[in-house]
Amino acid sequence: MDTSADIPRHRAIMAVDIEGSTHTTNSVRTQLRSALFELLDEALAAGRIGRKHRDEFVDRGDGALCLIRPYDQLPKTLLLTAVVPRLAELLVKHAESRPELAFRLRVAVHAGEVHRDARTSYGEDVDIACRLVDSPELKRHLHETAEPLALAVSQEFHRSVVRHGYPGIDRSAFTQAVHFKLGEERLRGWLYTPEARAPGEGLTA
Repeated sequence: MDTSADIPRHRAIMAVDIEGSTHTTNSVRTQLRSALFELLDEALAAGRIGRKHRDEFVDRGDGALCLIRPYDQLPKTLLLTAVVPRLAELLVKHAESRPELAFRLRVAVHAGEVHRDARTSYGEDVDIACRLVDSPELKRHLHETAEPLALAVSQEFHRSVVRHGYPGIDRSAFTQAVHFKLGEERLRGWLYTPEARAPGEGLTA
């Protein structure tokens, strides 16, 4: 019997979701989805993350899960120092070139153990990323900002990556403001809040 789905594999997880897509027509959604996957490919490439470095995107209808395999040459810090900033730039450029198809994103970053069967990727850490990207606090933050995306990271990702202030990451830009439940467990996340930092600084320090 094939038990490969029972074996966890570590992945960095980036979940993205298009803001307000349920208020559009199906034909518009088709175009938004096409643009989303193109922008994701280009943003990941900015972090030197090619298709050989990741699993196939997990389609979430109006969003996606990006599952990046562990490589020494591709530390998880690249998601915050290269991929997310590039994704924000691409969203702005897309809005300028196709204003009728402009969209914004909620983005959640986590890392953990992922299972995969013949249908899709799944597991508790996938659930955490999905709950985080769908959290009311992240939705509210995107609604209140003029930025092209709103970012949240999990408690685990903050503890292992953000709080250490690795080069290119300003830990003071993150505020613990997300709360959600997974089963009976209460979990927390951190919002990227540039307004909490000194003016003139971007995502990276």
